[in-house]
Amino acid sequence: MKKLIIAQNIEKELLEQVQQIVPDWQIITGKEPEHWEPHLQDAEVIAGWKRSMTETISKSTSTLRWLQTWSAGVDSLPLKALEANGAVVTSANGVHAYPISETIFAMMLGLTRNIHTYVRNQAQKKWAHSGLKLEIHGKTIGIVGVGAIGKETAKLAQAFGMKVLGVRHSGKDSDHVDEMFTTEQLHHMLPHCDYVVNTVPLTPETRGMFGKKEFELMKDSSFFINIGRGETVEEKELIAALETGSIAGAGLDVFAKEPLEQDHPLWEMENVIITPHTAGSTEYYDRRVIEDIFIPNLKDYIAGKSPSINLVDFQKGY
Repeated sequence: MKKLIIAQNIEKELLEQVQQIVPDWQIITGKEPEHWEPHLQDAEVIAGWKRSMTETISKSTSTLRWLQTWSAGVDSLPLKALEANGAVVTSANGVHAYPISETIFAMMLGLTRNIHTYVRNQAQKKWAHSGLKLEIHGKTIGIVGVGAIGKETAKLAQAFGMKVLGVRHSGKDSDHVDEMFTTEQLHHMLPHCDYVVNTVPLTPETRGMFGKKEFELMKDSSFFINIGRGETVEEKELIAALETGSIAGAGLDVFAKEPLEQDHPLWEMENVIITPHTAGSTEYYDRRVIEDIFIPNLKDYIAGKSPSINLVDFQKGY
């Protein structure tokens, strides 16, 4: 009997939808290792990646043929081993477009309208104006990485009457983006932005993408938002830019090392909003992964076709 591992705690209704497609398969579910570990060596399909799976599925004897991740990022996966073993990987890219774009705007609006400062004041029962003056309407946003999240963010930005600039590897135009730049043109875009939003995945090309030069090119009145990956930013240079006033503030959901250490200087900065890598969290997460991505891909897989939704390109790393 073929085995499918879903290394998540999913609702009974979603499990039944999957079982209807592969009624003759054994489906193992559960987030904790004790549920799926005994079946890891002979599972043909796995949905939900865990780092502790690395050693087993990297072996040449692994029967794994398809891995569906539960996240958009695949930088923590043993991609070379998976490719060598003939397995394909599909990601959860697209699931996060609504919640992460909402988090991006929560950070942008919070920094613009001083909400983070007022929350601190409230804790101290302090009645103070705190220098509120900025508006978001009519400003310019630069979205670095115009994928599903970037497109939804651009759509929201236009609703605020913002000018939308975008960066994508191909430079290809996209709806709701007024002007698109290639990654090689990033430095041309940055000086024009009041907000810079980083949504890029971690690849060899994007590691350290934002450093001293990039922050120097940004306006001293601009805000930097990072919901991509922490390692795409040179953290020491970001801290220096925030301390010296090279940029006005930052909203950060991801960091080079997570959890963020308790003595990290970013915690104490009054011009920074921190969330603990939760920007993609949503009540609809599992349903979107299962119904929008995994089930359509599973139907293709049992029909003898390669899963096509969010198929990872091993050469590009995403």
